[in-house]
Amino acid sequence: MKRQFLLFVLCIAALTGYAQTNNNSYNLGFEKQDAKTGLPAGWGLGNISKSDIAGDQPGAYKSDSVIKHNGRYSLLIDWTKGYKPWTASNYAINQIFKGSKIKLTGYVKTEDVTEGAGLWMRLDGEDNKNLGFDNMMKRPIKGTTDWKEYTIELDYDQDEVKSIFVGGLISGTGKMWMDNLHITIDGTDITEAKLYTPPPSEYKADQDTEFNNGSGMEATALNSDKIKELTNLGMLWGFIKYYHAGVNKGEYNMDAELFRVLPKVLAAENVKEANKVMEHWVDSFGVPDLCRKCADPDKKENIKILPDYGNLFIPNNFSKKFTDKLVYIRQNRRNEEKNYYIESAPGVGNPVFKHEKAYSKMPYPDAGMRLLALYRYWNMVQYFFPDKHLIDDNWNKVLTEFIPEFWEAADTMAYQAACLKLIARIHDTHANIWGGGTQIGKMKGDLITPFQAKFIEGRLVVTDYYTNDEAVRNKIKIGDVIEKIDGVPLDDLIKKYLPLTPASNYETQLRDMPGSRGFLLRSNKPEAQLTIKRDGLLTDITVTRVDIEKIDLKVDFQGKEKAGYKMLKGNIGYIFPAKLKDDDIDSIETLFDDTKGLIIDMRCYPSTFMTFTYAKWLKPAASPFVKFTFCSTDYPGYFKTGDGPENGRKNKDYYKGKVVIIVNAITQSSAEYQTMALSTAPKVKVIGSTTAGADGNVSEIMLPGGIRTMFSGIGILYPDETETQRKGVKIDRVVKPTIKGIKEGKDELLDAAIGMMSGKW
Repeated sequence: MKRQFLLFVLCIAALTGYAQTNNNSYNLGFEKQDAKTGLPAGWGLGNISKSDIAGDQPGAYKSDSVIKHNGRYSLLIDWTKGYKPWTASNYAINQIFKGSKIKLTGYVKTEDVTEGAGLWMRLDGEDNKNLGFDNMMKRPIKGTTDWKEYTIELDYDQDEVKSIFVGGLISGTGKMWMDNLHITIDGTDITEAKLYTPPPSEYKADQDTEFNNGSGMEATALNSDKIKELTNLGMLWGFIKYYHAGVNKGEYNMDAELFRVLPKVLAAENVKEANKVMEHWVDSFGVPDLCRKCADPDKKENIKILPDYGNLFIPNNFSKKFTDKLVYIRQNRRNEEKNYYIESAPGVGNPVFKHEKAYSKMPYPDAGMRLLALYRYWNMVQYFFPDKHLIDDNWNKVLTEFIPEFWEAADTMAYQAACLKLIARIHDTHANIWGGGTQIGKMKGDLITPFQAKFIEGRLVVTDYYTNDEAVRNKIKIGDVIEKIDGVPLDDLIKKYLPLTPASNYETQLRDMPGSRGFLLRSNKPEAQLTIKRDGLLTDITVTRVDIEKIDLKVDFQGKEKAGYKMLKGNIGYIFPAKLKDDDIDSIETLFDDTKGLIIDMRCYPSTFMTFTYAKWLKPAASPFVKFTFCSTDYPGYFKTGDGPENGRKNKDYYKGKVVIIVNAITQSSAEYQTMALSTAPKVKVIGSTTAGADGNVSEIMLPGGIRTMFSGIGILYPDETETQRKGVKIDRVVKPTIKGIKEGKDELLDAAIGMMSGKW
């Protein structure tokens, strides 16, 4: 359902949107200059500070009057030093236009670009929701090129889009010039395109704006009875939100309804009185009409999970009269095809959460808003997370546990930390704070050690460097074991940060903890005091941390391979999916057809989808490789399992050699799915260690304070219904690196794969 903006609703009287004359001009040709900065007026600079322009790299951004495509100026981004992984320019247009397609065209010239340059365009909706994005990184401009026109085109939903952002970017190092940019809406230049005002919302819920700026509630003292009452309220609120037919139709703003009943529950003198308050509140939504279509699921269907309503239907929790009302609502849960708050993604089936305000202007939400965040997330997991049955903890008790932490969070950092800990409890590597958690970054620190480290044989071991500083390389060596950081033993740090490290399994938590997104190696302290063990001896050393924004962090997941495929000694083919291009399959089939064997190194995130194209080459016939678990938006909390697609085809000329797929904790999501798909080919062995255990299309969740998270929205199973969530992919031979191998510079997993080509299969 289309998102509407009440601001515009109040400005019009008609029931449909209308177009307005557009008299604006935009600085897309860089001709308007800012007299103070000498830069194009209205243009912003991404991933760079003022000190970078004035100090470290003078003229990194500037208007160029010499090299230009036309007019007086172009915009030059001089990124020859490349002390950050990427940089970008940006220009914002905060207007809504009438149309359905938007196109950005512009001229780009490059010099010595190493990784890629290009134009980019992003469309944002309410609460900065990303509605469309393209940065040309799947078709990057590399090297030295003369002026050439490039195009980006996106779908444009006039009822959803709130802002348009365009610009240019460089990944790696080099120079790029941009000039003569144009934006068109349905073929009409944006300077002449008609402005658009969305129509009034068809939903009463959208017109309820009383609490858009907060609940106005402050935290009060909670005792055990109040926590029980708030637990009941949270479970009841989610049940009404997803089951009541009137709410389904968009007649009620459930955020606002919570803020109306919450003060009454808190003011109740005892549990019995609080229950009466909640019963009257439920009555206020009205009695749903009888639903003749709301039958229980067919028992012949492959039911995976049945609904769990928490404490709502536990005997004596509520009065029989109240419980009977809830039973009636459950049995007559909807009578409309549309659902205001939830729908299934077309063609996929993962849940799509709609009309969820992010309240982004309140990074530290008030007490009521913080409780809303907890209730919202808990109920989304309760009714729509397909892997809820794999959570270690009793999810019902998790709600009770977190009520005091959210309610009493003293500041922004405490609130965001509570969100992170809650998200971590579902054990899903897809689930983290992916946006809006500014204080989490500050908690981790803006600095990081100049070296990389990984957990090997249960110890934290130096494996590589982020910088080329010889002094650092002389002080700390690859293979050194870190025993303490800033005086704290590693085991104590692991225990401290495990609750703040969301991941599907322990191996992946250990993957993330010392990484660029983890806590162990980051800090706000300029120097790291380390106790290391080298050759059996303990040594205390001090290393200077570096600005995390000035190092290339892509190596954490994309490795150092330069190409997507190559020939190894012994007539063995090697594929590194992170660097593959879609059309590489043709060259690979020809080059590797007569090889002894093939190694597919899935210790990365693939840049292409190998599931079907490579299966046609590797398999002699089609066969299934996956099953799915889907949620139900008609019957929240109910999940069923269905068959997935087949891959491969009848092909007598399929690849006849041995195939080894290498995996480890870096193998995540699409990499896990593709491993499952390709492992159904003949003569395939999967070697390595536990993968990230997070597969399936993700569902985005917005929480108050602008917190953006997500979870795995469909369950991914092998055809025999073996779970992959948390467990990861099936492994034929466990192979792990050793500290000795790290010291000797070996890739023991690759060595094992090569050995299997000639050895025992």
